[in-house]
Amino acid sequence: MTTTRPSPNAPEPRDDIDTTPDPQPPSSTFAANTGRERWRGTARAAALKGTAERRQRFETSSGIEIADLYTAGELAGFDPAVDLGYPGEYPFTRGVQPTMYRSRYWTMRQYAGFATAAETNERFRYLLEQGQTGLSVAFDLPTQMGYDSDAPQAAGEVGRVGVPICSLADMETLFAQIPLGEVSTSMTINSTASILLALYVVAAERQGVPRAQVSGTTQNDILKEYIARGTYIYPPRPSMRLVTDIFEFCARELPRWNTISISGYHMREAGATASQELAYTLADAIAYCDAAVARGLDIDDFAGRLSFFFAAWSELFEEVAKFRAARRMWARIVKDRFGATSPRSMMCRFHVQTAGSSLTARSIDNNVVRTTVQALAAVLGGAQSLHTNSRDEALALPTAEAARLALRTQQILAHESGVTETPDPLAGSYYVESLTNELERLANDELAEIDALGGTIAALEHGYQQRRIQESAYLVQRRIESGDQVVVGVNRFQDEAGITPPIQRIDPEGERRQVEALQQVRAERDPAAWSSALARLEDCARGEENVMPALIEAVRAYATVGEISDHLRAAWGEHRELITV
Repeated sequence: MTTTRPSPNAPEPRDDIDTTPDPQPPSSTFAANTGRERWRGTARAAALKGTAERRQRFETSSGIEIADLYTAGELAGFDPAVDLGYPGEYPFTRGVQPTMYRSRYWTMRQYAGFATAAETNERFRYLLEQGQTGLSVAFDLPTQMGYDSDAPQAAGEVGRVGVPICSLADMETLFAQIPLGEVSTSMTINSTASILLALYVVAAERQGVPRAQVSGTTQNDILKEYIARGTYIYPPRPSMRLVTDIFEFCARELPRWNTISISGYHMREAGATASQELAYTLADAIAYCDAAVARGLDIDDFAGRLSFFFAAWSELFEEVAKFRAARRMWARIVKDRFGATSPRSMMCRFHVQTAGSSLTARSIDNNVVRTTVQALAAVLGGAQSLHTNSRDEALALPTAEAARLALRTQQILAHESGVTETPDPLAGSYYVESLTNELERLANDELAEIDALGGTIAALEHGYQQRRIQESAYLVQRRIESGDQVVVGVNRFQDEAGITPPIQRIDPEGERRQVEALQQVRAERDPAAWSSALARLEDCARGEENVMPALIEAVRAYATVGEISDHLRAAWGEHRELITV
């Protein structure tokens, strides 16, 4: 809805037009249309003075039209008691803890991993010394795809975008001098999530940490790999079995472990809108819950350990509204669709990462500002954990100095900005509540489409989510290329060519050292124990038994990530990409 514009025959602007709003009725609430029309009377007067709006239509990234004014009318039928509640209470729109950041800040969890386990361990300990409060591990592509560092497919990729982990020896090196009973660890790993979890469990045992004290998260979200990212190995249905095996095992053995981080982040990075990110993330979560319930698990036995992972973009108010809508939608889904009774099962707890694809290789200092706005959206939206991207990540993995500045961004928001002093400070805003409602409506429409196709797995096998994301990405790129969407420093407000800053360099000798260490592990392990453990694992995979105990036995015998993955490939086969262009 836009302000009425003056006609070409409008009289010359006058300086004596009274722009004072009409007095409001004494009641604290008033008819929205009346309030808006009274305001518009003054807006028309301003328009007659020559002011004009910058665009014919204002809208969010999800295509939600932004009105020229928000009043109580936008919230007709909105019941704060039902739709908001209090922080820490159903439907958790205002946050999952009663006091939110007044009691404790979010976990400042900077994502790191490169070169070798030893070098990544140094970066971890450096970040912890700088005040980071949790670890987040980036794995290299061979590890993500189930290949050892000496596999032909791994050549040139070892340690490039994350840390290579092949065996228990690597995992112990990665966490040397880091007490795993005190520090929580998030592992961004999916196809091989069960193997990396098994390695982490045994590494913690070697430190003397009981399973009941081990805390952290495996991303373990394979569905979004088929939709947007591509680091899958096995077909969807055996992959879903691995996911639910982790659910079942952790419900028994690892009470403090978040069994999955259901990720909208990668779909958003691929081009999804805010409403699509919300819808497809929750659709995946529904599929995981369906699979676990079909296994015989009670929703309240595992839902309390589910977590989510969202992107934060620069459109501040839509992002805040997205996080609020996510909590409300998930609470209602778990309660109404799955019959949960535990309030913890209904809590949408989430990690946020600022938008990597918003970073520009030109004028990289601008990325500090982008990241700050995005981090502010995450904090105002009530995140439990946050990673802020470094300014140089459009060029390479971050340097230690850039990673420290990204961490300082979080610390300034926490300790200096004042936005943490009360839960959900934007609650009650006509604009934010309207956006929250509209994003929920759009996301529910998408969920209905997915249900009509037979659910998430059937929809992705038809390419539905993939096509929708590709369409959204194409439209954004067209707007950037036409100049309708401004990217500061790229298509407008360009700086003079600057000097490229120092970037993180990966030692090319690191791959050689990694391969030599792997070969030493193979030479020194017990061949009989290794062979027996892998045979048992493959038998388990071909049957119906939970594979996690067999995986733990295999990694104790120093079976490698690649060897374990190959035995699972033999049992289940490999997935081939569905082309949806």
